[in-house]
Amino acid sequence: MTGQTERLHGERAIRSIVIAGGGTAGWMAAAMLARRLDKQPVQITVIESSTIGTVGVGEATVPGIRDFFRELGVTEREVMAATKGTAKLGIEFVDWKRPGHSFFHPFGLYGMRSRGVAFHHYWQKLRSAGDPVELADYCLATVMAKRNLFMLPTDRPVHDLLFFDWAVHFDAGLFAQFLAARAVAGGVRRVDATITNVRINGETGLVDGVDTACGKAIDGDLFIDCTGFRSLLLGAALGSGYEDWSNLLPCDRAVAIPCERAGPLTPFTRSTAFAQGWQWRIPLQHRVGNGLVYASRHLSDDAAIDTLRSRLEGAPLAEPNLIRFRTGHRRDFWRGNCIGLGLAAGFMEPLESTSITLIQTGIEKLLALFPDRDFDPALASEYNRSTTLEYERIRDFLLLHYWANDRRGEPMWDQCRDTALPDPLAHKLRLFRANGSLVRYEWESFHDPSWLSMYAGFDIAARSHDRAADYFSVPDLQSALARMRESIGKAVALAEPHDAFLRTYGVG
Repeated sequence: MTGQTERLHGERAIRSIVIAGGGTAGWMAAAMLARRLDKQPVQITVIESSTIGTVGVGEATVPGIRDFFRELGVTEREVMAATKGTAKLGIEFVDWKRPGHSFFHPFGLYGMRSRGVAFHHYWQKLRSAGDPVELADYCLATVMAKRNLFMLPTDRPVHDLLFFDWAVHFDAGLFAQFLAARAVAGGVRRVDATITNVRINGETGLVDGVDTACGKAIDGDLFIDCTGFRSLLLGAALGSGYEDWSNLLPCDRAVAIPCERAGPLTPFTRSTAFAQGWQWRIPLQHRVGNGLVYASRHLSDDAAIDTLRSRLEGAPLAEPNLIRFRTGHRRDFWRGNCIGLGLAAGFMEPLESTSITLIQTGIEKLLALFPDRDFDPALASEYNRSTTLEYERIRDFLLLHYWANDRRGEPMWDQCRDTALPDPLAHKLRLFRANGSLVRYEWESFHDPSWLSMYAGFDIAARSHDRAADYFSVPDLQSALARMRESIGKAVALAEPHDAFLRTYGVG
């Protein structure tokens, strides 16, 4: 029976995968599929038109990208050297709570647990007793970032105070080229063509193939839609509708202009709020990535371009790239024999660098649920369920940034504070305010330290702490936490300036 099952499965196995569109999403998918399906009789084809540009956002990542590198069989050093990359310890948020105020979202832990009690309860107890030390001072990643320092984390830190993680900034165009070269070397076929038509099978409802402007028809078994906002296969041809979250997140436009660097080569992304939205700053070795994300009902496109130009730190290196978007996602990410990735699947503004994360997890879920040519609906159902949850969790984390602001007298921000929160986010806030409890949902991209950084950054305080924290007296805690800060200081002394690290690491 086992042999017969294997034979039948082999007869129905996927023989060809067509990836419509290149860019970051298309080439991440192609490179990883080629790697994981190596030595299997599967032809992977990427259709990418040299006449169609890509959005080119997604220059900042989160630490999970390094898992992708490892799965692909490349090192951080290789990627950073090929993409003019830099290190990232987190994101600095400037003027989000109110003008003149800033805080940091790090890739690291705060303090140390003791007697089964999370550190933030001890910190909250001292805070209530009048201790002025900020939560940020108990995170190694934050302290390094504030000083523009960096070092590689140790594989086995002796305690939590020394634990931190890191991600990379890179040139998205160079990253796609790097992946394309590996994918093609691994047997992926690259077709330079513009898709003009998607052929749907009238009996099965599946995609049979696509037609191109050069007259070439490309058929396949499994299709991955990486055609950007157009979503030519999943949205336009297969009719997967769109879940629009414009009522929750206010911004619907972005303009990007790279410039020469004038400031320090910081090991972090910076997000600066202004009256009608926010600005990103992503430092690369050869330039700085800048963008203005804004609400078009409060700011015109021309005014946004002028505003960004006036805020550049150096000479512009390209013309403005204007991006119109609707925050949200396709109702079905997987329909029939087609899966959407990247902008074809949905869009979450780049406030927390989740664009590439969603591509990466989409690929991981596809591989875990990989179909045969029967395309069992249970596989698509689970993919859609889990991906919808992932998008919703990210949406709620982004929404907290807007909702928690204290920027008074600015229409966009005033409206954000009045937004009715989705129930899962409202429950999180109620629970934390009650006694500092942290709840983690299925498919959360952001862990407890990330939520703590937001709560502390926006002064969202718990009314009480875990009573088990009262085992230690205030003086005992003050002494213990002072030693923690001293240990962090000793660790920071081992780091070096970010630009010096890049040279030492062999990528700068």
